[in-house]
Amino acid sequence: MAEQEAFEDNSADIVVAHDPAANEADPAEGGRGHKPPLVLRVYQRLLAQISAGEYQPDQKLPGEYELADRFLVSRPVVREALGRLREEGLIYSRRGAGSFVKARPAESRALVGYAPVETIADIQRCYEFRLSIEPDHAYHAARRWNGPALDAITAALDLLRDATQAHRHREDADFAFHLAIAKASNNHYYISSMQALKDHIAVGMKFHGTSLLGPRSGLTDVLEGHEAIYDAIRRRDAEKAKAVMRRHLEGSRDRVFEGKMLDLAL
Repeated sequence: MAEQEAFEDNSADIVVAHDPAANEADPAEGGRGHKPPLVLRVYQRLLAQISAGEYQPDQKLPGEYELADRFLVSRPVVREALGRLREEGLIYSRRGAGSFVKARPAESRALVGYAPVETIADIQRCYEFRLSIEPDHAYHAARRWNGPALDAITAALDLLRDATQAHRHREDADFAFHLAIAKASNNHYYISSMQALKDHIAVGMKFHGTSLLGPRSGLTDVLEGHEAIYDAIRRRDAEKAKAVMRRHLEGSRDRVFEGKMLDLAL
């Protein structure tokens, strides 16, 4: 059964005409604690799921009735959220068949391939590689993001915030956050690398998530790290975004290995 995500529904959110400018958070505003309109929240959830690869190119999205039931909102709210995704070229519709995810150019190319993770040493190597590229993802994302790209990062961060409040670690939302940053960099080489590394990163995130749920939970600290990355990107502070991404990844690696790195010398 699909997981339900409860939003606060009310008639005002349903009857007010959609205004994209009104729905998008002002980058100059802090935004934390502000609950966006229902249409934007449904849009952001679907955007995060598409970004995380939960729905593949040309895969059909659930119907309006199912989405309304899942998000506990009305069908007009769902219809408007789907309309925004359609306007931005992220989905397309077939008459009488529903809505489908649209393949974008960077995603239709053959992906880079990497050997699978087989050992603990491979997890360390994956962290090394991520540290060599993801700080630059954040740097360029801070300089290049547009509204939809920032919405995708925001959506993933909202999922992480909800999971932290429920004392859970969501690897899918974590990956969606990092992938959304790569997409905001507007560099298809970064995007392809992250997509090819999805399964590899998932292994490290599983170990990391386990370490966060121990007696001394680190979920709040990790969320604050994600929020610091988001804030630097939103404020277009590229150097800070790069630095906080590096600290975030180093912290994740050190928690997994408990500060005891393997000697990978030949």
